[in-house]
Amino acid sequence: MLQSGFFDLEDRFGKLDQLGDPLKALNEVIDWSVFVPILEEGLTKEKRSKAGRPVSFSPLLMFKVLILQSLYNLADAQTEFQIRDRFTFLRFLGLTPESRIPDEKTIWLFRESVKARGLHDELFSTFTRF
Repeated sequence: MLQSGFFDLEDRFGKLDQLGDPLKALNEVIDWSVFVPILEEGLTKEKRSKAGRPVSFSPLLMFKVLILQSLYNLADAQTEFQIRDRFTFLRFLGLTPESRIPDEKTIWLFRESVKARGLHDELFSTFTRF
């Protein structure tokens, strides 16, 4: 089995750039910082105790996961698979092959939380304006 070299990922991304990665172009056009206040304000909840699992993924990363689902019409399990499989998805999300990846349950819980708090329409209409 071959071991990855230091520049292998950089070379792969360079080739994807030459081929016209649409997700890289999307990342360059959208000011993602616009979504942070919406997500932080809408998803903040009062914590009654320190019990339970701490938040492991940023709300912005998870929102970008929902965008990938929407753009590519993916179910939660397929989204997890595609993030693990596609270098373009990893780069769009700001992850590396070694990064922890949100699993299908985490994706589902985040989407349901966004819907329950009435943020879905505001987030996606803001995204559409870009």
